[in-house]
Parts: sequence; structure tokens; C-alpha cells
Amino acid sequence: MRRDPEGADTESQDAEAPATEPGSTEVSTGRISRAAAGPVAVAVSLNRSLEQMGATRTAKALSALNQPDGYDCPSCAWADPEPDRRKKAEFCENGAKAVAHEANRTRADRSFWAAHPVEELATWSDYQLEQAGRITEPMVLREGATHYTPITWDAAYELIGQTIRGLDSPDEAIFYTSGRASNEAAFCYQLFARALGTNNLPDCSNMCHESTSVALAETIGIGKATVTLEDVETASLLLLVGQNPGTNHPRMLTSLERAKQAGAKIVAINPLPETGLMRFENPQTPRGLSGIGTKLADVHLPVRSGGDLALFQGLAALLLERDDAARQDGLDGPVDHDFVQRHTVGFAPYAEHLRALDWAAVQTATGLSRSQIDEVAALLAGSRRMVVAWAMGITQHPYAVATIKEIVNLCLLQGNVGKPGAGLCPVRGHSNVQGDRTMGIWEKLPPHFGDALGREFGIKAPTRRGHDTVNAIRAMRDGLAHVFVGLGGNFAAATPDTEWTAEALRATRLTVQISTKPNRSHVVHGRTALILPTLGRTDLDLGPDGPRGVTVEDTQGSVHVSTGRLHPVSPDLRSEVAIICQLAQATLGDGPDGSRIDWPAMAQDYAVVRRHIAHVVPGHAAYEEKVHRPGGFLLPNPARDERRFDTSAKKALFTVTPAQVMDAPDGHLVLQTLRSHDQFNTTIYGHDDRYRGLSGGRDVVLVHRLDLAAARLRDGDLVDIVAPWRDGSRRVLRGFRAVEYDTPRGCAAAYYPETNPLIALDSTARGSNCPTSKYVVVQLVAAGTAPETVRVRGLAIGEDDEHRSQVNPKHLS
Repeated sequence: MRRDPEGADTESQDAEAPATEPGSTEVSTGRISRAAAGPVAVAVSLNRSLEQMGATRTAKALSALNQPDGYDCPSCAWADPEPDRRKKAEFCENGAKAVAHEANRTRADRSFWAAHPVEELATWSDYQLEQAGRITEPMVLREGATHYTPITWDAAYELIGQTIRGLDSPDEAIFYTSGRASNEAAFCYQLFARALGTNNLPDCSNMCHESTSVALAETIGIGKATVTLEDVETASLLLLVGQNPGTNHPRMLTSLERAKQAGAKIVAINPLPETGLMRFENPQTPRGLSGIGTKLADVHLPVRSGGDLALFQGLAALLLERDDAARQDGLDGPVDHDFVQRHTVGFAPYAEHLRALDWAAVQTATGLSRSQIDEVAALLAGSRRMVVAWAMGITQHPYAVATIKEIVNLCLLQGNVGKPGAGLCPVRGHSNVQGDRTMGIWEKLPPHFGDALGREFGIKAPTRRGHDTVNAIRAMRDGLAHVFVGLGGNFAAATPDTEWTAEALRATRLTVQISTKPNRSHVVHGRTALILPTLGRTDLDLGPDGPRGVTVEDTQGSVHVSTGRLHPVSPDLRSEVAIICQLAQATLGDGPDGSRIDWPAMAQDYAVVRRHIAHVVPGHAAYEEKVHRPGGFLLPNPARDERRFDTSAKKALFTVTPAQVMDAPDGHLVLQTLRSHDQFNTTIYGHDDRYRGLSGGRDVVLVHRLDLAAARLRDGDLVDIVAPWRDGSRRVLRGFRAVEYDTPRGCAAAYYPETNPLIALDSTARGSNCPTSKYVVVQLVAAGTAPETVRVRGLAIGEDDEHRSQVNPKHLS
């Protein structure tokens, strides 16, 4: 019997054998949940929490979650209500799962690593690896060794520093960031990289909302949302596009319910009829607990994967058609001509393009009839306050940047930017991914940011462009980068083209993972590998003067403090800020002549970091004072606040893109990868995807019944998934369970990270280099009949310029 960190006598659980789980194709199908959340979500939240944390730790953890004096949820980035509007239980089912997963009592201590060679751990599933528990001390895998063994912090720092100092160029090091790192950690991390002399700062945003950042910066001058939480809740019309809020950001459902209660209409635009788009049973209301709930979507448009660009052009064309007719009769139409004239450029060529739109192409691309599109256009025409919210279903397509520009076009037509109850709402899926970018985690250093770093710290920041995620993989694969440092996340599992990514990581001299729990990136490693265990979002971070808080930015640009409450599972854990600063000190020493970087001071006192942020990062003046206001503060946003657009024309830009019909070859489908309801990104909590009526194994592919029949397959058959790519390569996954599902003809869906091996590294969105995880051309064949995999090395860095972003470098997104 061990005493748990909260002082209660509970059985401490040390991981020995891998957790049990269903066979990968042991898939059960059942009734799809009719509504999201409700009493079932409450029961699941409590059961998972009690099972993993125990009663005392559960009470302490959940009571502080998303509270003004507590900690920010380590899951999604949805905005918090004002402090006086927050419930005592201000969290969702998946937030509770995230907390239970991080704060569980199982420990992957030195005995765990001694018992399991890396070769064995590599055979464990992602679920089994993370169920092994919290890492308790630094671990090293020496070159040629079979097991990770303990190493002191100082020895780990010296090993990393010595390896980095031995590189021929700073650009041979890669510094990757997960979206869960705090603002303070992200700021120190980018400062370390730039003091070293590199902009190699890829992050998870490169794989999710990079297309958003590019499109918005080019058209409205800022790569962020132009709405607040109040705008979402007071909109008269909401378009929810390419997103699944019931699983990926469930607290958004409360805001949608408030909007519905105020009379809003909601249109869901998504290939799958996700439960979280249709009905919400709010477990904090009698109506929700009784099973009545609230209907959300008034209309569902089951658009084909890749058809959103054509859809938004069709909607805009119908609005313009109505406006032309109204103006001929001397009436006001749905287009806000005053806004268009005062605040935009490019309307005339855009309108000309719409008037010549090929409706046959629109219907082919979308899989929708003109009457279906016209039904939604009528709602737009009757609304003067529209919010368009989108997520990965939009950003991970070949024409993602152009599609988001079409969303902007539609909002500009009606003046739905910079006014209450209206605007653009990209929904970030990771709790501080937006804050990390604001803090300078970006491979394209804006000149003003580099100049500010120079003034503040006396360094000369590098100006050459660094590597984003895709190019970081290419650099490691091609022998151009030799050290990989990961600040959180699970790079080996999250990235596309799994086999090539693994080969790239294994080619490095050193991989360093700053982590809380074992994951795939610890068993896919460089010649030498280090694991540095860090405090999580829930953990109490004690400094010289008591508990320390960090800051985070939500999806709508609000910044606030997050202070962990739970005693760490081990005294050997260190905060991300401390790890980064101590590592930087060990690597750089006092830095180049003339530099003024006091790493020890920042490691001890986060207020020192925040004062530096105030001097360097735009919009963060008096940062230390503002973040301690109840609920934090809202960052300035010129497009939202003033209708000021910092583009090349100093106005918002209408853009013209030819309509794209994305059709797979005969006999092929377009596959989108997605999460189950029992996971967060690459972290698998369990095996129950009840909102889709699925449970058990995760090697499953969802297919329309007629597409199954056309391939001479039946519901429940085992299939191989074949993904050809334009360079002659072929990627194959074998033995997946085919499940008949309500998805548009020609489209299929499957879970990631299991299907990431199908995504070619070179398959990226034009203009953003974001992997096309929602548009993978595949063929399904009977299991055991697929041809062999064909591997082709693919493009080197710089060989495919059409995929390189043209974003204005002065805009941090």
C-alpha cells in the first residue's frame, strides 16, 4: 500500500503488463446516440475519473477545472464564460477524460522501463502505451541499448547541449511544439531556438489550422477568429462546417444551445450526420437530464469531402442572385453594399465569377442538389448576424486555403465581420495551440517579432525560413537535421506518412521528448533518446514563493491564468518552463556576446517571462497585470474591434478561385480520418464511439452501402485499404473492418492515427503545406488481395513551391 499524492490511502498502480483492449477488428455496431451529452456523459465522466484518479483526487481535480482560480482544461480550446456565468461543473465529458488520463495514479517509473525493452513496447498499441501511467524521472536510451534507464536532470541537459553544440549548423536541430504548452513555455522555447540561431519551430498547427492562418491573414489581415463567445451566442444564423463539436469541443454545445434559445438557426455542413451537430442534452439543466434536450441543426447538408469550396461559391451566387433581383425592384437585397464599398476590394471580379458559376460542377462537387443549397441560401438572405465556424473538416483538404477564402467571401458579402453576433470562427482543437503561435512558435519569423527579440534580449534572430512539420520530416529523412526536441505531443503518431516519419526520426542522432506519459514517440526514436518528464496542466507547480500559474489563449483570443492543483506523482517532475530554460542555459551558457537572457530568473519566476512577453508580443502590454484580472483579458483584434484590415490593400479582400471538382478515379473513394468519441488527438481513452454506434476495435472504415456493393463487399467484411499517390507510390493498410454507414457516395471515414500511414507526406494543402488528412484517395479490396506497398522517397524541401505558404510574414496567427 502506498500513500497517494493527495494523502489518502489508496493502492498505487505501477504498470507492468499492457492494458487489455479489444482486438483491432472486433467492432460492435449498435444504436447511434440520438443526442450528445446527457446523463450518459455524466456517468462516463465520473466513472472514468474515479477509476483513474480515486475519489479524493477526482473531487479536487474536477472542482478546479476551468474555474477562475483553477486550471484550464488540457483538451480543447473553446472559450470560457465570464467568471460570474461559470457553473461549478464547468467541463464536458471529454474534458473530464483528459484530466483523468493526465492525473491518474498509475506510474511508469524506472521499474516499468526496466521490465519492458523498447522492442516490446513498440508492439503495444497507442492505448496500451499511454495507459502505462505517468513518467516519474528522466530516462535515457543509449545508442545500441535495449532499455530506457534513469538519468539525472543535469546529465540529460549536458547530453542534449553537447549534441546540439556539436552540430554543423543550428538548422540541424528541430524544435517541435504541441498545442498544450503554455504561453510562457512557448515563448521561452522559441527564444531558445532563435538564440541558438534557427527558426525550425514546427508545431501541431501545421497539421490542423495552418490553412486557416494563411487564408485569414491574406484576406482580413489576422489569422484568428473575429468573434467572441457572446457573438456566437447572439448570432441569428450559425453555419457549423467540417466539425464535430459533440466530440472535439463539447463545451461549444452550451453556446449553441443558448443561441438556439435566443432564436438562432443552425446549419450543419458535414459529410457525416454527427450526433453532436443534431441534438444536445445539457446535463446541467432539467431539460437535458430528462432526455428532452435541444435540437441544434435545422438543416444538415451532407457535402462530399472536398466539396465545400463549390458549396460556398454556390451559396454566394444565390445570395448575389437575390440581391440583383431586389435591386432591380428598388429594394435592399441581402448584400451589404455599404460594407463592401467601405471595407473591401475585389468585389467586382468576384461577382462576375459568381454570375458565371457552373452549377453542374457545383452539384457534382458537393453531391447536393441546387434546392438543398437554395434552402440554406434563403436562411442566409434572411439573416443579418451570421457566424461561420469550422475545423479540420475544412482545413485538411488540397484546396483548404481557397475554401476558407470562400467562407471569408461569403461573410464579407453581408458585412458579417466586425459587428456583434457575426464573424469568422475557426475552432481550435488543442487548448493553447493559438497561444503558442501568438508567442512566436512559427517557422516564418515576422520581422517585427525578430526586431523586438533583438531589442529585448540583445540577440540577432535568424531571418531565414525554418521547417514546418512536413519539411521537418523531410529534413530528418534526408540527413539535413540530426536533433529533434519535442515539447509535448506525440510526433511519431500525429504526423502523416507514418513509415517515412518513423524512418526520419530513426535517422537522427538524438530525439528528446518532453512528456507526461509513454507514447509512440518514445519507441520511434533517434540513435540516442531522452524522455524528460514534465508537470501536466493539472499538477501543482511550486516555485520559491508558492504555487505558480501559467497563461493560455483560447480559440477566440481570450488569455487567462491556469494554476494546477494536484500534487505531482513524483518529486522529480519539472515544469515545461523550467525544463526549457535549464536546457537553454546548459546549451547556450550566457549566450552570444551582448545577449541579455537570464534563463535562471525565467525558470524560477514566470512573472519575469510575462514581462518579457509584454515587451515583445504585440497586444500584450501590461501582460502580468492583465492576466490576473478575473477571467483574464481579450486580445485586440483589428478586424473584429475596428473593421480595420491589415492586408496589402488595407481592406478586406474578396478573392476569386476557379470552382474545383475533386473526383476520385473510378473504383476509388475519398477517405477522411477522424477521432472517435473516446480519444483526444492521438490519445486513446477507450473504445466506445457511442455517437456513431461503434465500440471495440479501431481498425474500421465507414462506407456507404452502395459503395460497398460496387466494390463487391458487404457490411462487416475485412478489407485492405490501398492509397495510390501521384508519384507512383502506394500505401496499404491490411485487415480493416468495413462498416456500412450514412456517408455521401464516394466518401469513407476511418480513425486516426491508425490511418495516418495512408497519407502521403507530399499530399498537402496548396498554400499552407497542411497534410490532407480529410482527402485521401483510396481503394477498398477484399482482405488479403491488396498489392504490395510501393515506397518512393518523395519530394525534398523546396521542390514543390506551389505548396509553400505565401502568407504575409508580419501576421502571427
